[in-house]
Amino acid sequence: MTEYETILAETRGRVGWVTLNRPKALNALNTTVMREIVDVTTRWDADDRIGAIVVTGSERAFAAGADIKEMEEKSGLEMLMTDHFGGWARFAALRTPVIAAVSGYALGGGCELAMMCDIILAADTAVFGQPEVNLGVIPGMGATQRLVRAVGPYKAAELILSGRNMGADEAERAGLVSRVVPASDLLAEATALSDQIASKSLPSLYAAKAALDAAQETSLAEGLRFERQAFAALFDTVDQKEGMRAFREKRSAEFQNR
Repeated sequence: MTEYETILAETRGRVGWVTLNRPKALNALNTTVMREIVDVTTRWDADDRIGAIVVTGSERAFAAGADIKEMEEKSGLEMLMTDHFGGWARFAALRTPVIAAVSGYALGGGCELAMMCDIILAADTAVFGQPEVNLGVIPGMGATQRLVRAVGPYKAAELILSGRNMGADEAERAGLVSRVVPASDLLAEATALSDQIASKSLPSLYAAKAALDAAQETSLAEGLRFERQAFAALFDTVDQKEGMRAFREKRSAEFQNR
């Protein structure tokens, strides 16, 4: 595995694990972090031996935000011409299911990174927020769009316009996180869930994730058409035949990812 400057990357069985590793900066997201996360996760995304990805940080901070020191002196033209956050689109477009295991601060870009994932497991110590208005800017990695879809327009407006933070319990009630677990159990829960997901047939995982994405990006009628087409297409896979045969024979399926 490639050695990285700002992250730790490893595979555990069929799961790829990314751990943000900038402790002195509370895992603030700079350009190097973006490039390294995109590099390793896109390589895993092309590897049929990987069925799930987990992204996590430290106990103190998942990621405390985008790196202000890197951005502070830039001009608007520089931000535009370099497409400063553009690389994150490749991460958000991964076919492989991604779990964010969040402990501590997930603020600004950290909250936005979590929202690029498919599932957010939160430790009971997690703190979420979009404090960009306190810096004289707005979210730039997707919060004005993804947070609205996650928690609704009024909750999103309150959080983004006030810049206040919310704890894990409020985030769960609002619909931002999938589940809250004790901080001491976070990585074990992420391991169990990612292993469970990675044991499934990759074609069905890819199709399910694409259909879930379509639900947020299309009308109901278009989304239902997408689902029906994806459902039908899976009947041309070896894994569909194996899965249904295994169910009928009351045994565990042995998927071949084809």
